[in-house]
Amino acid sequence: MGGKVDSSINNGAAPPIFRINGQNFHRIGSLLPTAGVQPKFAQLYIHDTQNEIENHIKCVRTNSDQADLHREVVYDIKEVLDHNNVFVKSFHMAKNFLDCNDTSKIKMRLIDRRATDARTYSLPTASEVAALIVGDLEPSMGEQDILVECKTGGLKRINELNPAYLPLQYPILFPYGEDGFREDILFSTTITNHNWSRKSISQREYFAFRLHERLTKISTLLYAKRLFLQFLVDAYTMVESSRLCYIRSNQKALRCEAYKGLSDALTRGEIEPSTQGKRIILPSSFTGGARYMIQNYQDAMAICWFIGYPNLFITFTCNPKWPEIRRFLDKRNFKVEDRADIVCRVFKMKLDSMIKEIKKGKLFGHVKAGINYCTL
Repeated sequence: MGGKVDSSINNGAAPPIFRINGQNFHRIGSLLPTAGVQPKFAQLYIHDTQNEIENHIKCVRTNSDQADLHREVVYDIKEVLDHNNVFVKSFHMAKNFLDCNDTSKIKMRLIDRRATDARTYSLPTASEVAALIVGDLEPSMGEQDILVECKTGGLKRINELNPAYLPLQYPILFPYGEDGFREDILFSTTITNHNWSRKSISQREYFAFRLHERLTKISTLLYAKRLFLQFLVDAYTMVESSRLCYIRSNQKALRCEAYKGLSDALTRGEIEPSTQGKRIILPSSFTGGARYMIQNYQDAMAICWFIGYPNLFITFTCNPKWPEIRRFLDKRNFKVEDRADIVCRVFKMKLDSMIKEIKKGKLFGHVKAGINYCTL
């Protein structure tokens, strides 16, 4: 993980928190470690497999902190991954080739585009996930494929859109090496319209699907506790990173240069509220994306222009002991910090309910000309 993990905050009796600083991304090293460097991460499946259990433990703990680790649990996890995880099988395939051809320099290509349909739940095979390259690179190699060289001192960044981005980072949460987010996961709708504009789902929709609990299926992810917190932070940074990349690569379509014209027009007084006090009259110079963006915010701007800035500020906080939260957590023997998604979901539901009461319940003052006036 490329982001700097801040562990200093977990130094007391407070609930554990996973916090990172800087830009978050994942990196992968070479198949073999350089001379004098201890093997780590995926190299453990190739280098010194006779002492793989000890190497796994040393990779995450120092010698003084290994007393509380159960080696039989580490062994069981290793056996499960060896028999089921396609990425582990791919690295074992690279190890066998290196053992039989110790003079050959190979590269392992982790393939981005899959041949199978992303909508089905069939697990990928090792040959579909990775391929060994002997000699020069293949001309058909994709831009987002991950190329793992035999021995190099540097690390390579994994693209957030690569389906191996998540299963390589969280092998326990993806024990079969099943794909993470893919760009070609088709959007499904019940509307029988062949001209539906949506072709694939977004990252936010994918993570919302993974975080949704189902009564007929037990999700390892939702019971991962501290690892689940890390996954949530990682998922959030993935979504934000993709959004920033889209903005950076689609400047012409977004026409961001027109946003400055909005600020200049406000300063010159060219944008005025209409006689109803609800709409803004836009100059003819604002077209396309700029007009669309302005119309999304024009109600709030017109109200502030017409009646002044708001003078009522409401603070709405969450109580982790709300009965809705406690019923869910107590049934599953969870602590509040184990399911931050449930706390946020209940908070959002109560916040929406309060806003609805304020808008439609006439809790403050009266309604005039379509605008709620607040009486203090």
